[in-house]
Amino acid sequence: MSKILILGEHDAKTLNPATHKCVTCAKAIPGSHITVLLLGADTAAVAAQAAAIQGVDEVVRIDRAENAHPLAASFAPQIAALATGYTHLFGPSTSFGKDLTPRVAALLGVPQVSDLMAVDGAYRFRRPIYAGNAIVTLEADPARILVATVRVASFEAAPSGGAATISSRTLDVSLPSHTRYVGVHTGATDRPDLQTAARVVSGGRALGSAENFKLLFDLASKIGAAVGASRAAVDAGYASNEMQVGQTGKIIAPQVYFAFGISGAIQHLTGIKDARTIVAVNKDPEAPIFEVADVGLVGDLFQVVPELSRLIGA
Repeated sequence: MSKILILGEHDAKTLNPATHKCVTCAKAIPGSHITVLLLGADTAAVAAQAAAIQGVDEVVRIDRAENAHPLAASFAPQIAALATGYTHLFGPSTSFGKDLTPRVAALLGVPQVSDLMAVDGAYRFRRPIYAGNAIVTLEADPARILVATVRVASFEAAPSGGAATISSRTLDVSLPSHTRYVGVHTGATDRPDLQTAARVVSGGRALGSAENFKLLFDLASKIGAAVGASRAAVDAGYASNEMQVGQTGKIIAPQVYFAFGISGAIQHLTGIKDARTIVAVNKDPEAPIFEVADVGLVGDLFQVVPELSRLIGA
């Protein structure tokens, strides 16, 4: 039997959909027994949500005041102490998982495998390399725990309908004092989260300014979409860093992705390769984005975007 421990991501109120996708990955492993681990100050609400995911057998809560904020330095030693007896430990390939999972692997003295995208066996997986241009098959050592991040863009979310058991654990683990929570700042928005949105409207350097990005915000508001940006647009100061889509930004898998004024550098395409439908608008008919687009329009985005907003709002 494969005993799999999944690091549940949450904001103390809602379980991140990335956790559901990690469960889907874990369920593909033969003979899997799946436990979702939740750390926080009070995880009762999110524990109930995790227990309802189909395929989850057990939910373990570790509630203590120091876990009120997700600090990787504090979470890692607790997870490492609990990991004994498990064959696999999975975290989502989100900012949370990428920050936390390597620390856990280091404490356990094992290497980490990043971005699992397909399961071929209990210790045999596929993952992308070279910015997604190639897929490598890897075989992990079954003699020690496999610590890995799951490429959430490659898996559908596991549905609800389960009824896992919920238990609480107390760990006698000393937490490091060299890291402390100061605060978190994020732009206020009523738009969907970029990493989990079903629709994403994204812009490139061709927008020309942060002011012009308001065209995309207006369109996104009309269709209930998140707003993203290429690295070139972020580097130019037209969009904030958390909006960046691509290899060095967020890897997403929306139902539909609108790319306005994005040429299609390989690093950007890596971030959107799992999108179900890609719609591209660019003045350059030779732009690489058209090679992967399901729908392409050669045109001026400053004419196309306002017209789309007008027609949708009509």
